[in-house]
Amino acid sequence: MSEKLIELSEGWVWTNLGELGEWSSGGTPSRKNIEYFSGEIPWVKTGDLPDGLIKKIEETITQEGLANSSAKIFPKGSLVLAMYGATIGKLGILAQPAATNQACAVLLSKGVTTDLIPYLFYYLLDSREDLRMIGQGGAQPNINQAIIKEYSCPLPPLNEQKRIVAKIEELNDRTQKAKEALEAIPQLCDRFRQSVLAAAFRGDLTADWRVENPDVEPASVLLERITKNSQAEIQDKRKPQELKYCNIDPSNLPKVPANWVWSHLQILGELTRGKSKHRPRNDPKLFDGKYPFIQTGDIARANGRITKHSQTYNEIGLLQSRLFPSGTVCITIAANIADTAVLAYPACFPDSVVGFIPQQGMFEAVLAMYYIKLIQSDLEIFAPATAQKNINLEILYEVAVPVPPIDEQREIVKLIDSLFKTTENVEQQYQKAKSQLNHLNQSILSKAFRGELAPQDPDDEPAYVLLERIRAEREKLNNSKPKSNRTSKGKRNSKIPEGQESIPGLE
Repeated sequence: MSEKLIELSEGWVWTNLGELGEWSSGGTPSRKNIEYFSGEIPWVKTGDLPDGLIKKIEETITQEGLANSSAKIFPKGSLVLAMYGATIGKLGILAQPAATNQACAVLLSKGVTTDLIPYLFYYLLDSREDLRMIGQGGAQPNINQAIIKEYSCPLPPLNEQKRIVAKIEELNDRTQKAKEALEAIPQLCDRFRQSVLAAAFRGDLTADWRVENPDVEPASVLLERITKNSQAEIQDKRKPQELKYCNIDPSNLPKVPANWVWSHLQILGELTRGKSKHRPRNDPKLFDGKYPFIQTGDIARANGRITKHSQTYNEIGLLQSRLFPSGTVCITIAANIADTAVLAYPACFPDSVVGFIPQQGMFEAVLAMYYIKLIQSDLEIFAPATAQKNINLEILYEVAVPVPPIDEQREIVKLIDSLFKTTENVEQQYQKAKSQLNHLNQSILSKAFRGELAPQDPDDEPAYVLLERIRAEREKLNNSKPKSNRTSKGKRNSKIPEGQESIPGLE
C-alpha cells in the first residue's frame, strides 16, 4: 500500500503480489452430496492454516466433488492465504498437493515463484494487520484476490531473500526457545505456592518464630475458648446433627507442632450456605440495587480477596438472601470446586457458595482461605463426575483444620502473603517478558523488509532482473495455456495439472 512505499535498499524494487506469480482460489463441493466428501484429495479450509507448513488437514473430497465444483488441486509448496472473517491473513504452505475452499487465496508454487514463496510467506505474516484493516467493514470482513494482487511488496534480490529468510528463522528459533523456557514459569509458580502452603500448615514456615516466641498461649487453650463460644451459638444457629464431627482423633492426621491442635471449621466459626430462595434465580426484579451479589465466577477471579463484583441485589433480592459480613470466607461448592476468597465488604451470595465466618479474634479468615486452597484438589475428589460438579456442606463439616496459636496464625498469614507477593511479581515479569518476545518477533519482520536484517552483496542479481524473469516466464506460460479447461459437458477437467505432484489413488 502507499504508506509502505518507503525508500528501499539498493538492488530492491517495489512491485505488487500479482506480479510475482499466479494467484488462484478453490471452492466447496455441495454439502448436500455426501459422495463429494471423505475422499482421497486433501481439502484445505482457513481453519487448517497454521502460519507454517500445512501438515494436518481435517477434510478430504472425492474426485467427483472436485469435478463438480470450483475446487482445484494446487501443487506442494504453494502459499495459502485466508481472505474471509476473523482468519484474514492466516497463512500456510502446502506440505502436499491439495485443494482449497473459496476462502483461501493460493499463490501457486511453480517456476521462479517457487523460490519466492518462503520470503513472501514472512512478508505476508508481517502484513497481516494491514490486510485485516483493509478487510474491515460490513457484517463479514473480507479481502479478495484483486486486493491481494494489488498489494505492494518490496522485492530484494533472490539471494538476499534467502539470507533474510534464514536470518528470520534463526532468530525465530531463539525466541521460540525463550518462549518455551518462559512457559514453564506459571506452573513453577503454582507449585511454589502449594509448597509454601504445605510448609505453612506443617509448621515449617514458622519454626524459627516458635523458637523466638516460646511463651505464646498454646492453641489448646485458644480452642477451649472457641468451643465455649461455639456452644453458646449452637442452640440458635446449628442443628444437633451438625456437631457429630467435633471430636478429632489426631493419630490419623498429619503431625503438627506441639502447641497446635486440630479442629473443624464448624467449631472455629459459622459455616453455612449462601441464600437465594427466589425462583427463578435470575428474575430481573431481584437485581440492580445497592447490595453486592457475589457469584462463583467472582470468587474464581478474586485472587484471594473479593474487591469487585459483577451483579447487585436490590431490597427484594436482599429479602430472599442474606448479607454476609466483611471477612467472610467464600467457598464455592459448584462449578469450580473450592475456589476460595475473603469478602472485602458485606455481600450476598447464592447457595452454590458456602460462607465461613470465623470467630472474631480467635481464628484468621485468611488462614482458613489458605488452608482450603491447600486441600482444594482433595475436596474436588468428592465431587461426582457429572456435567455440573459439586460438593455439599456435609463434606466441609468433615474437614479437619490445623489450629496454631492466634499470634502464630497472624505470623503465618504474613509470611504466606509476602511469599505470594514475590511469586506474583515473578508472574508479572513473565507476562512482560512474554509480551516483549511477541514484539521482538514483529520487530524482526519489520527490520527484514526494510533491508536491515541480512547483509547485502553487490554481486547479487538485482531484483529488477528477477522481476523481468518472472514476467517473461508468466507470459510464456500464458501463451502456452489452452483456451478452455472444460469438458464437453461443461464440467471442469478434474485431472491434476501437468507438472504437479500426484496423489496416491488419484491416477
